Amino acid sequence: MKKFGRILAGGLAALTGAALLAGCGSSQATTSTDKASASGSATTAAASSGKQVSLSFGIWDENQRDAMQQMVDAYEKENPNVSITIQLTPYKGGEYWTKLEASASGGTAPDVFWINVLHMDSYQQGGILADLTDDIKSSDISTSFPETLVNNFVRGGKNYAVPKDFDTNALWYNKDLFDQAGVAYPTDDMSYDDLVNLCKELKDKLPDGVYPFACPVDFQTWYYQTIYANGGYIISQDGKSTGYDDPKTQEGIQCWIDLINDGYSPSAQTLSETGADAMFEGQQIAMNFAGSYMVPEYAENDTIKDKINCVEIPTFNGKNDNTINGLGFAVYSKSKNLAEAKKFAIWLGSQEAQDIQGKTGVVISARNDAQKDFAAANSQYNLAAYTNHVDDAYPLPVCVNAAELYDAESKWITKAYTGEMSLADACKSLKEEADPLLK
Repeated sequence: MKKFGRILAGGLAALTGAALLAGCGSSQATTSTDKASASGSATTAAASSGKQVSLSFGIWDENQRDAMQQMVDAYEKENPNVSITIQLTPYKGGEYWTKLEASASGGTAPDVFWINVLHMDSYQQGGILADLTDDIKSSDISTSFPETLVNNFVRGGKNYAVPKDFDTNALWYNKDLFDQAGVAYPTDDMSYDDLVNLCKELKDKLPDGVYPFACPVDFQTWYYQTIYANGGYIISQDGKSTGYDDPKTQEGIQCWIDLINDGYSPSAQTLSETGADAMFEGQQIAMNFAGSYMVPEYAENDTIKDKINCVEIPTFNGKNDNTINGLGFAVYSKSKNLAEAKKFAIWLGSQEAQDIQGKTGVVISARNDAQKDFAAANSQYNLAAYTNHVDDAYPLPVCVNAAELYDAESKWITKAYTGEMSLADACKSLKEEADPLLK
């Protein structure tokens, strides 16, 4: 649920800033030669001008400041006439987006800044994002990222950001609890039915108050994965309607409600109050789905860090069912140093830059040849579970009013999880509220 909270808070800020935005104007491994070419071209172009250039770089995560500073230092060393200042604004409460929108309206937005998929449509339509299509095509990075991540930042055939990192999901388990129960650990080749059977085995063998699994009302980490694997959908391909009334969509949600009803998971109310991640860290559940952004927290938790491991998300209907979301490096369209800002953004997609980021172990670098760094940084865990099937992962469905859509989704689907309404009735009401948001 942590991911849901972060996305929603930022999304609401974007929506309230819609008028402001309008006012701003409408897998390949890279060789060492490629790498040198990518960094060298930026170095030569910048240094040859001899002009001193100052750029600002907007980010929101304190945990990543060190990695971003290392990247800045490396770029400045290769481009001695360029100086870059990091501007960190917290994400919480939408502060990052509020400040970004205000600075964009005044013509002072950071030259390069982080952007997520949720804000792509409103920021692109608002004219804040510079078109990077030609810059990306002329660099080696054009073929260095998963296609899904590249497409996250494409609108109208134009690319508006360089992929930065991504998050997928894995199944985590507490080895001590499994050992106490005498049940074999989960494996990478499990199906949803195997997961249910594990829950059955564990249920009566765990300590009092401990559940086999958790099923919170979480879209990205739980039910979107099974919806898509089941052939359902959230937003139609033409973007004009939602798929909540589709039986395949509802089957992809019902499978998690069933686990709650069977007593394998705490109630939706309990999970809304405590959170699945907190319960897993408190050893109140034996298994939990978790996004890759939770790895640093799990790895630093003295209570569980030596007792846990992870495997791939179980398949559903024989299909790999992971959802992928990611960030990008965008360039402010009205930057006073637009050409240099674009060069820096392109360099941030180089193997050199993405390796620096990945080796910190905080996020999975988007670049294909740097994804391994995330697993290597926390080698005690099976973190390849997050990257083994990236090309099969489903992109997060987004639209201009995505935050409102997710909010409505949570409101109505929670009623089904708590038993207040049937899932069919909840989805009917949800569709009635959600479809107008797409207009």
